Amino acid sequence: MTSTSHITPGAEAPAPVPPLRRNRDFRMLWVGAGASLLGTRVAVAAYPLMILWGGGTPADASLVAFATLLPQLLFVLPAGALVDRWNRRRAMLICDAVGFSGMASLVVALLFGEVWLPHVMLVAFLDGAAVIVYRLAERASVRHVVHPTHLGAALSQNEARGQSTGLIGQPAGTALYSVFRWLPFLFATVTHLVAFVTLLTVRRDLQDERVKPRRMLTTEIAEGFAWVWRHRFMRSAILLVGGSNLAFQVINLTLVLIIREGGHPPYMVGLLGLLGGLGGLLGALGAARVMRRVPVQAILIGVLALWAVLIALVAVTTLPAGLGALMGGMAALGALLNVAAATYQIRVTPDVMQGRVTSVFALIGSGLNSVGALLGGVLLSAAGTSGAALITAAGMGVLAFLALCVPSIRRPPVE
Repeated sequence: MTSTSHITPGAEAPAPVPPLRRNRDFRMLWVGAGASLLGTRVAVAAYPLMILWGGGTPADASLVAFATLLPQLLFVLPAGALVDRWNRRRAMLICDAVGFSGMASLVVALLFGEVWLPHVMLVAFLDGAAVIVYRLAERASVRHVVHPTHLGAALSQNEARGQSTGLIGQPAGTALYSVFRWLPFLFATVTHLVAFVTLLTVRRDLQDERVKPRRMLTTEIAEGFAWVWRHRFMRSAILLVGGSNLAFQVINLTLVLIIREGGHPPYMVGLLGLLGGLGGLLGALGAARVMRRVPVQAILIGVLALWAVLIALVAVTTLPAGLGALMGGMAALGALLNVAAATYQIRVTPDVMQGRVTSVFALIGSGLNSVGALLGGVLLSAAGTSGAALITAAGMGVLAFLALCVPSIRRPPVE
């Protein structure tokens, strides 16, 4: 006997959802954000070359690097609150205009041979601040341009885009600078213009209607913290991820020292970064498929446990090819966890809280990085590379055990 589906007379069957590749608004948002990110990474790669090969000192180059990173410390929390206040499309357009103007001013300065360190620092600072606002706004906007069933795949493509720009940005910035000193910054100028134009072509609204009156910025920032704290799964997960990021600051330094102590040339460090980037790209591309079969809490526990194993193997591996394979595996797992966490967070967070909750994740998740760098120096001095890797692996194993034991992680979260 064959079964037939029953449709109420007069009712229309739901229209099929077009595949994500045919979603024009998502494509335009994806291409524009990717262009903007690539231009910024090319420019960041070219900053130290412009300074050091332009007659500046290492101290000058460090000042530019400081100006580039400072917005991450100063602006990530207020940027999240402002993204929830402002019109997201308008905020991203302004960010692209700031990036376009800053990079164009560097092109002009280089063409006329009038490079001034405070000018470069100002451009690096403003572009860094604009990138923070842009990325928070773009991430919060994705749910408004894709069908709910496509959210995981869309964020997987976004993660792959980020991994790809990381792979391309450094060599592209160096290659462009070797042709003309101003070429990397002209490239960044053009990419900001591309992002501006593509964003104008996105037809859908990028946010829900705002109905609540504005309050003090500090009050709205505190609401973001409070919302995350009340959500037990997210609260526990972000603390575990923050601990894992601390551990990876130790491992990154450990890998560099293993290469040096093995007598290998410095470019082998770049090879590790390349293999790590390729691993991250593969992990991002496969994340949507894994997420259809494995719940987010199992992904978190499994990634922490596998990281512990791979980090322990660092202690007994000396060949660059082996270290590169371990680096690629760890990066692939990291990309998978990034996509899974972002998908879950966007699904459960109210639209009016998206920017603030994402900024809290960014601050807690990456806030321990500087501490991890200091801890790495202490561990490596006291225990050497093998000892530091084993201690770090043990710490990651503890995080995996905690994730397995904590009820708010072990139980399936409700979306």
